[in-house]
Amino acid sequence: MRTAVKVAVQGRVQGVGFRPFVFQLADKYQLNGTVQNNMDGVKIHLEGGSEEIELFLSDLKNNAPRLSKINEIIVVETELQNANDFTIIASERSGTSMLVIPIDSAVCDECLNEMNDPDDFRYQYPFINCTQCGPRYTIIEELPYDRPYTSMKEFPMCGDCRREYEDPTNRRHHAQPIACQKCGPNLRLLGNLGEEIDSENPIMETIKLLKEGNLIAIKGLGGYHLCCDARNELAVAELRKRKKRPLRPLAVMAASIPAVERLAVLDESERDLLKSPEAPIVVLKKSGQYKLAPGVAPGMGTIGVMLPYTPHHHLLLADPELSCLVMTSANPSGMPILFKDGEASRYLNGIADHFLIHNREILHPVDDSVVQINDGKVDFFRRSRGYVPDPYTTNKDVTGIVAFGGQQKTTFTIGRNQQIFIGPHIGDLENIETIDHYQHELEHLLRWIDTPKETAVIDAHPGYQVQKLAKEYKFRDVMEVQHHHAHMAACMDEHQLFGPAYGIILDGTGYGLDGKIWGFEIFYGAADGFERMAHLHYTPLPGNEKCIHEPWRNAVAMLFALHGEEGVELAKAIFTDKSSEIDILKLMIERNMNTVYAGTCGRLFDAVSAICGVTKVSSYDGEAAIQLAELANEQIIYQPYPFDLQDTDGLTIDFSQMIKDISVDVLAGEDIPTISGRFHETVVQAIVAAMVQLAKKNIEANKNVVLSGGSFHNRYLRKRIRKELSQRNFNVFVPENVPCNDGGLSYGQIVVAAAKRSANQCVLEYQQK
Repeated sequence: MRTAVKVAVQGRVQGVGFRPFVFQLADKYQLNGTVQNNMDGVKIHLEGGSEEIELFLSDLKNNAPRLSKINEIIVVETELQNANDFTIIASERSGTSMLVIPIDSAVCDECLNEMNDPDDFRYQYPFINCTQCGPRYTIIEELPYDRPYTSMKEFPMCGDCRREYEDPTNRRHHAQPIACQKCGPNLRLLGNLGEEIDSENPIMETIKLLKEGNLIAIKGLGGYHLCCDARNELAVAELRKRKKRPLRPLAVMAASIPAVERLAVLDESERDLLKSPEAPIVVLKKSGQYKLAPGVAPGMGTIGVMLPYTPHHHLLLADPELSCLVMTSANPSGMPILFKDGEASRYLNGIADHFLIHNREILHPVDDSVVQINDGKVDFFRRSRGYVPDPYTTNKDVTGIVAFGGQQKTTFTIGRNQQIFIGPHIGDLENIETIDHYQHELEHLLRWIDTPKETAVIDAHPGYQVQKLAKEYKFRDVMEVQHHHAHMAACMDEHQLFGPAYGIILDGTGYGLDGKIWGFEIFYGAADGFERMAHLHYTPLPGNEKCIHEPWRNAVAMLFALHGEEGVELAKAIFTDKSSEIDILKLMIERNMNTVYAGTCGRLFDAVSAICGVTKVSSYDGEAAIQLAELANEQIIYQPYPFDLQDTDGLTIDFSQMIKDISVDVLAGEDIPTISGRFHETVVQAIVAAMVQLAKKNIEANKNVVLSGGSFHNRYLRKRIRKELSQRNFNVFVPENVPCNDGGLSYGQIVVAAAKRSANQCVLEYQQK
């Protein structure tokens, strides 16, 4: 008996070969009807035998394309239309958007095999793709995802591509970026003044230039990279000089997994990340065979590596003499990612020797994602290309809530129904170019996601740029969320923890409710509120931001604040060339001149790093802490220094004795890596002791604990704190899909806002701001 059903499929079901997959299933089970993209997902009308329809629905759910992600399948009976066949019909562009925007994907193995096959008509074509790989988000102009609404609209299909596109049995059926040499985008090589380099094969010419030590700006999937031979120290040094990036580690792109294994120690989970469709940069431990130029990652035991993820990356790395290239973002320091040809030519004038560009316009730039495996778990430094703007699902209605993030590593987040969309990595909101980039991407996603502007959520820091940005949008109301409460809420929501829990937050900077700078806290609470149970003892930052950029100043201030004149003498003994400046810093603290007070993990690490002589002046954000952490061996459990817990109006963690003992050890010439390890273990033991003491006082409290804040990228801290607390019967959760740093802040902000709205907690009227 023939019957008919309507099927609505929601989730990541556009741009992933879903309609061709549906067509082939219908053919397999001899069903008639239609499949169509619309603003709600994919609509299917099916007619045929009841048993065949059930088999179709089972395959639909269990064997969907590898890039798809089905959130919901709704099936309802409907009237027979006596369809004679099964067809893919034109997309419907009306209605409210419920779409999950397709994400960009690394080129697949099938396309690579064709690209390397001399008998294939796409042999060595640098823009080969299919329904299972290639550009998506970066080329979309409007939704739903169809070629006329992408930057591929400039490239009419040739006959060969058209035949594949229209063939329901072909892998490229309705692959919107489909192209070949005859009809698609192409590469061009330009000189440093923008002049065309006459070359029959721009790839081969670029390889030759790289071998000669040139710096090449390469336009990729989501923006421009600056590239050179990773084994050529002169080229690497020149790149650093021109880009004014003296020490920050540079990412590299290796030709293959065997090439990666010659650089780094690789486990199965790291290998899977490298080979995944998302193809992020993976931070790996250097191996004994590591032979790249010393300037690639100076002073580091780790290296950030990615595999080629576009066809032209693969072609560049096919030469055995170029098995590894520096592939770093081309933007000048502090600027947003470069993705427009004119801007790249202007900003990279005098930096790049040549430009390898293409004529497929990038509409939405994305930085490379960066991730590591930390204590067996995924740990995102940056969630961007390949992951954005894929949504998370939460248990609360977040419609109409837009979170603006923070000041550094910022992202924005948009809520719709029970979906949370984190935008791409933006960077630090420190100049007009980055702010413009932020607003451009926010406005596009607001239009695509189609949610009302009800509640804007901002960080509570009065000096953050997001405070001003929110005022430019007409929200009904605005809510301020304390920085570390947002970090805590993000991790709780990721792990579906809805009751109260402890939150251990180790971070660099967060504006506290008492007007001081927080960043070493133990909270207890949930998304709708928290109590601060413990924190680090406050010390002064004379000159505020200057202490962050010059950690030796922070160290001097800490020594004086904790140990008075004895601390001043220790400081002068350690920083022998800073005697007069130490006296000025002392005076500033005594007179409270341009001095704020802070208790943060970031500033504690900075001070110890400076005392140890590791990093006295930082050339990039987090350098002092990163370099100090590199010295601690996570396989060793060190003897901790003394510390104190003071139980006055909540627990205060006091490291006064530790700071003094470290100073004495440094002056005595003790081994610096051992001092670093002992310092790390002291932080671990202080937190564990505080948690045990709090649990004894609050025996009714839930024993769930979340760890968050940027300092939890530190491998030693995450591993040891998690292990020590687990052994004491705490249930410990760490961020895995959302960055623990400020890249995950906007996610936590939206979770807090939704919880408070659900609990009918009032928000600040926008007009009152």
